[in-house]
Amino acid sequence: MSEPAAIGFIGLGVMGESICRNMLLKSGRRFRVFDLAEGPLARMRADGAEVAASVADIAATCDLIFLSLPGGPQVEAVVAGPGGLLEHGRAGQVVVDTSTAPVGLTRDLAARLAEKGVEMADAPVARTRQAAIDGTLSIMVGAEPDLFARLEPWLRHVASDVTRCGGIGCGQVVKILNNMVLFETVVALSEALALGEGAGVDRELLFDTLSKGSADSFALRNHGMKAMIPDNFPTGAFPTAYALKDVSYALDLAREMGIAAPGAALAETRMQVARDAGFAEEYFPVLARVADRA
Repeated sequence: MSEPAAIGFIGLGVMGESICRNMLLKSGRRFRVFDLAEGPLARMRADGAEVAASVADIAATCDLIFLSLPGGPQVEAVVAGPGGLLEHGRAGQVVVDTSTAPVGLTRDLAARLAEKGVEMADAPVARTRQAAIDGTLSIMVGAEPDLFARLEPWLRHVASDVTRCGGIGCGQVVKILNNMVLFETVVALSEALALGEGAGVDRELLFDTLSKGSADSFALRNHGMKAMIPDNFPTGAFPTAYALKDVSYALDLAREMGIAAPGAALAETRMQVARDAGFAEEYFPVLARVADRA
């Protein structure tokens, strides 16, 4: 990919700020950033980024534009809404969406951008907030091979694993299923924790012993041991509200495919219970606190 005059980055939230910072510092390129919150804009300005006035400003000055947004509605607004990338985009630009968004929406927006000569790739990210800070994310990419080859060096600034999953939308498919499996595993861990403690087994001993057997998993070692065992579910990490959004995308995909997904439906139900108990903003493994509630 020829070097653009400036790199645009829209969305500096839980993951986006760290992704943008790693790209800026490792590439040495000029970055222009936009977000609705002043805090991350001020921090990125201190790191050397320029603050753009609007999405339209990014579209007017950047050839390569990254998005990191909470979900489908925000992606649709930035791309297709008033003052968005569809309105102000131009031929030759590339839009890379690192958000998690519905597959159908991603493919629709890509088709609409293509009519203006703008290429789009979906590149949702996986792993933890700390992985975003450390630059060790896993990124699942939906793009044609030539576009993937041009984008991969940029994605390597923030990820230790970058996988082309197929054409546009396929990155979203794999990311949504990744999260679906994670959520279902965390539900299983919450059940094991409630049952084990109820039967008189120490919670730390339980999970430590599970980690030595066939129940071992990334979820057990990270979400289980680091959050559920110490009962530590901070805000500012991946909250229950975001997890509910992502599991809804999995269930939407299942309905489109005509395939039952009862495990995902159970995960949605357990997270709804946690949300209704007042834990919408806490780190989503907080559902362990309500494992005994209907």
